[in-house]
Amino acid sequence: MNYLPRLFFPLLFSLSACSSLYYSGLEKIGIPKRDVMVHRVEKARDTQEETKEQFKSALDQFRAATRFQGGDLEATYNKLNGEYEASVKKAEEVRCRIREIEDVSEALFSEWENEITQYSNASLKRSSQNKLRETRSQYQQLIAAMKKAEAKIDPVLVVFKDQVMFLKHNLNAQAIASLKTELGSINTDVSNLIVAMEKSINEANAFIKIMEKN
Repeated sequence: MNYLPRLFFPLLFSLSACSSLYYSGLEKIGIPKRDVMVHRVEKARDTQEETKEQFKSALDQFRAATRFQGGDLEATYNKLNGEYEASVKKAEEVRCRIREIEDVSEALFSEWENEITQYSNASLKRSSQNKLRETRSQYQQLIAAMKKAEAKIDPVLVVFKDQVMFLKHNLNAQAIASLKTELGSINTDVSNLIVAMEKSINEANAFIKIMEKN
């Protein structure tokens, strides 16, 4: 595929990004829907990598909080709350990236299907149909992996929020004891989230390679 310089993308994709008029405008300056889709999958992959690291960081902060043995407990709360808020922000970014991919994929596949009906050569038509079927199958694998990883985020955030609020309202040994009680469950949930994120990231890389070959 012929890509425009990647420095072009931040400006272009900062515009309102979800309409047929938008995609038509990009195509007029040489950026087809296929390139838009690859770019968005790359962004989603990178966001998932960042989200994975953020949740690791939050888990580390929870672990550190359970080892509190005196000092400024409010400072501990502030650090923990900061990690929670950063995790919430990353979770929303993940959801946004998935929505953007779904939007452009719908436009791309709809256009592809319509163009297939315009073939007069039966062999070329079959070849395009097969390529569409393969690409859509790979896409469905990708989006399923992304949504599976996304689904594991909220349960972790719910526990994070509960513990952060409890610490805020009870800056004492009881709050630390509560953190210790939940640490095992939090560790398991974050570990499962990270595994799902890594699988999704791998699916994104595989999809990008396939699109670049087409």
